Amino acid sequence: MTIICLLLLATLLPILTFTAHVNVGIVNGKEVKPHSRPYMVSVQYNGQHKCGGFLISNEFVLTAAHCRNKSQIFTAVVGAHDLRNKSENSVRFKVNSYHEHPNYNNKTYHNDIMLLRLEKKVTQNNNVDWISLPKTEGDIEAGSVCSVAGWGALKTNGTLSPTLMETNVKIMQNKKCENKWGKEFSASKMICVYGDGGSCAGDSGGPLVYEYTAVGVTSFGDIKQCNSLKYPEVYTKISAFLPWIHNTTGNVN
Repeated sequence: MTIICLLLLATLLPILTFTAHVNVGIVNGKEVKPHSRPYMVSVQYNGQHKCGGFLISNEFVLTAAHCRNKSQIFTAVVGAHDLRNKSENSVRFKVNSYHEHPNYNNKTYHNDIMLLRLEKKVTQNNNVDWISLPKTEGDIEAGSVCSVAGWGALKTNGTLSPTLMETNVKIMQNKKCENKWGKEFSASKMICVYGDGGSCAGDSGGPLVYEYTAVGVTSFGDIKQCNSLKYPEVYTKISAFLPWIHNTTGNVN
């Protein structure tokens, strides 16, 4: 029986095609300085936040493949900080097309990455911008400090935070992660992190950021506890998917 807990919202469990105990939130974090992460996207279903995502160009959002089943129609909210604030000039975009990685496996969660093409191009400003991706494939040195952000809750089984939260994490050695997760972890396509805080449900699809570059996509974690010491958080390694990202974004007219 898998010990994976997809980082999804408990309130959305009835529409999922699998069952799992889920948790929510950025744990042991702090509120982001408003609009200091202009690439962050709230991926919403039926007007409610479901997953994180991030702009990688003026028309593409990168997120996790497990965030969507085939029948769902998403809206991408850009330029947001407080999801309750209707006057902060955030903009809602319909998603024109969904590009799940062709080898995504919803049982092992390998290749857990998806591109969303927006119906219209976003306008770059102080609140809306895209983030850089790695230039080449490769690992980040173990112990390097990264950051994560999202609109999840602040504790296991908590409620959603309406404001964007952030925390720092460190890259774990691949061997240590393999010892924790076993065959669930693929060193060639995944990154493990650890720290005093971290991502959990509602933060799926958000970026793992290292030196102003998005290096990972929030994917899965412990089935029982946010920020678990037993099972570290796992992110899809973006650098392993650069050819697919470039081909997909370049071939969509």
